[in-house]
Amino acid sequence: MAASPGALLHPTGVILSLSKGPEVSELLDRPLRTAILAAADNPIVRRGVTRYGMRLGARRFVAGESIADFLPVAREANRRGFSVAATLLGESIRDAAQARGVTDEYCRLLQAFAQEELDANVAFKLTHVGLDISPELALENASRIAAQAQATDNTVRLDMEQSSYVDATLRNFVAFSRSATAAPASFLQSYLYRSESDLRAMLPSAPNVRIVKGAYLEPPSLAFAHKRDVDENYVKLAELALSHDGYTAIATHDAAIVARIEEFAAVRACPNAAASSFKPSTASPSRSLAAWSSVDIACDSRCRTARFWFPYLMRRLAERPANVGFFLKNAFAPR
Repeated sequence: MAASPGALLHPTGVILSLSKGPEVSELLDRPLRTAILAAADNPIVRRGVTRYGMRLGARRFVAGESIADFLPVAREANRRGFSVAATLLGESIRDAAQARGVTDEYCRLLQAFAQEELDANVAFKLTHVGLDISPELALENASRIAAQAQATDNTVRLDMEQSSYVDATLRNFVAFSRSATAAPASFLQSYLYRSESDLRAMLPSAPNVRIVKGAYLEPPSLAFAHKRDVDENYVKLAELALSHDGYTAIATHDAAIVARIEEFAAVRACPNAAASSFKPSTASPSRSLAAWSSVDIACDSRCRTARFWFPYLMRRLAERPANVGFFLKNAFAPR
């Protein structure tokens, strides 16, 4: 089963140039992101959103709270022509038994994909499988997930986290790539200054890389503070990746960025373009996504009694503050 078949399927449209001057929306972007990410750590906000979040719109980003909830959504996405990248939500686990439980759950998910013949693969965070406990435990658990993926003719992606975890994630990426286990894919975040040099270090190995904007609050010493700079760096990374061998997933809803990258790939006849895809993140593919080739779907993993979809939801809102409007619209919509 090919996990992520891809083609540049987004239709060519009007190329929208990015503004060079600060707009009102951009001036508000970082304060909004800061407030949203601060709210993610507020216990009162957490209790309220955890109680009512699915009603308020969390299902746009989270498919459900169990693998059983997730599989019908993945099946429907496949029926509509999307391949699926699956994530069980969670991070920063500090209990070894729980980290092994998460690993078991990822293995069961990969087995379910194979049994149901779903076109779907998985992405996971190293801190979800024990990196905060020890790098050795994380590598052991990640290797077990990768071995299960290989046994079911599938692939895995190492999800990127805060900047403090980037080096450890890339070390594991290199270790995987040199092992007998099928090489994983990795993520790059366009808001980090270092991402271009990280990508250039990967290019000789024809990497499978997914480019995202980034959803954590980082200091200006490490990350671009303004949206326009994050966007420009995103395009720069995508053009660099597409100009070399490998597989590139363009993971953004930004229509202007998608149009610029598609035009670049078409004009330059990039070697990577035919093996690449656009991958928005959503729990329920809508009509507006019909031109993309694949979709990311998240599911809250019920390991012990933990519920992880709340911080995930808050990062999705912070990544694109305009999503707050969608969330509030659902809050006050009549039922």
